This record gives sequence, C-alpha cells and structure tokens, in this order.
Amino acid sequence: MTTSAIVHVAETETGQTSDGPSPKASRAGRNLPAAIAVGVLLGASLIAILLFAPYVWIPVVAVAIAIATHEVVRRLRDGGYSIPVLPLLIGGQAMIWLTWPFGAAGALGAFGGTVLVCLVWRLLSQGFKTAPQNYLRDVAVTVFLAAWIPLCGAFGVLLIYPDDGWARVFCLLLPVVFSDIGGYTAGVLFGKHTMVPAISPKKSWEGFAGSLVCGTAVAVFAVAVLADKPAWVGIPLGIMLVITGTLGDLVESQVKRDLGIKDMGTLLPGHGGIMDRIDSILPSAVATWIVLSLLA
Repeated sequence: MTTSAIVHVAETETGQTSDGPSPKASRAGRNLPAAIAVGVLLGASLIAILLFAPYVWIPVVAVAIAIATHEVVRRLRDGGYSIPVLPLLIGGQAMIWLTWPFGAAGALGAFGGTVLVCLVWRLLSQGFKTAPQNYLRDVAVTVFLAAWIPLCGAFGVLLIYPDDGWARVFCLLLPVVFSDIGGYTAGVLFGKHTMVPAISPKKSWEGFAGSLVCGTAVAVFAVAVLADKPAWVGIPLGIMLVITGTLGDLVESQVKRDLGIKDMGTLLPGHGGIMDRIDSILPSAVATWIVLSLLA
C-alpha cells in the first residue's frame, strides 16, 4: 500500500483496473477528503487504544486480519482459485490469540497446524473419489496467504506484551506512517526516476529517498522518546521499516495486478479495503519485532 492503516494522504500506485477518478479524487483517483477523514478517525482510535487500553490492540489486530484474509480470499475465488477459507480464517485467529499464552511459539505452531489442515481440506474438497483440480496452485497460494496475512499480523501482536508494548507498537506504526507521507511528498515534488514501473508506475527513487529520511527520523524519535531505548536503534529500525513497507506495498500491487483489480475491498471510503491499508504494516511488524527483540 502507498500509505499505512493510520494516515493515508493519497494512493500513489496506478495500473490496476479503475473506472477513473471521481470529481474529488486525488491524482491517483482517490476521494481525498474521504481518505483523510477515515485516516484521521482510524489514527485517533488507535492512539487512544494504545495509550489507555493497550491490550485492546489484540482484538483490533485479530478483526483486521480476519477481514483482510476474507477480502483477499474473495478476490482470489473470483479469479478462479479454490482457497479453503474456513480453516484459513480459524487458523489465522489461532495465530493471533495463541501469542497471548505462548508467544512466538504459539503463532508458529498455529501456522504449522493451519497449513496442515488446509492441505488436507483442499485435498478432500471434492470427496474421496474425485481428484482435486489445480491442487498445487491452490495450496501454494493458501500457504502464501497464511504467512502473508495472519502470521505477519501475529508479530504485530507480539509487540504489545512487554511492559513498554504500547511504545513498541508506536515504533512500528509511526515510522510506517511518516515514511508514506515523506515518500508521497518527495515523489510528488521531485519524482522523476521510477523504481519498478512494471508493478507500480508512480513509485520513484526520489519518493523512496523521502521515505527513508522521514521514516528513519521518526523511528529514531519513537525509539528514543517513546520506548526509552538507545536512539541509534532507530536507525536500523527505520531503514528496515522503509524497505519492508515498500516491499509490502509492491507485493500487494503485484497480486492486484495479477487479478486485474484496483483494491482488495471497499470497506474504507477513499482507501479501499482493510488489506489495502495494512499491506505495508504486515511485513513491517515482523521487522519491528526482530529489531526490537535483538537490539533493544
């Protein structure tokens, strides 16, 4: 995604199927006032949760993961894939909630169990007497989805459990948000050299540089001021989050390009679906957990 789940000034990717911009749309065909209003509402809600009821972050992530998984599965089914949605949804919730008593081991164990159940479910989806069609393709996509959405989301939940968990989540969200804002601003003002025109034509190296500067600066601030960790930890964290956020955006862009769609869903006006807003955050959650676990 071009912006995060908290603030989204405008979508910077093009190339997917679209009916064209609305009268109030941004350069990329988004309803900018609606996008800003929804982004501010989401941002204010998450800030309040993290400051006053941090453990509410767990059900928030669980609900977001379930909706995002359903959005992607529905799009894939429209594209002819046969995905075992029930075990994928239940297994995704297990990955989130088993982190509470068992930590990372709970998430990884639930992931392994989910994969096993999905393999058998798809194998027997047409009964014992009929061999399933496109089995390898469908189970490969299913395993990819299980890792891409709920497993990565579980690492976002793992951040909340330490005493300074609220600050660790801010160390994830704030750099991703300001990386997106910095990248969008630099791209609009200075963008001339495209990064990957075949996937996301409006992503530029100048925008990436803006993301790197903004994202790293905010990561240093979040680590030093909010999490009370050594400021230098924010440098590798910021760099990692800019890279993973950009790659998360590009991965979803390519999936949508393969399916010939613009958005995964329509739940959030001006933004698309939940998956369209968390695609940068999912891999960034893994990076944040790794960096803060190893260096802080």
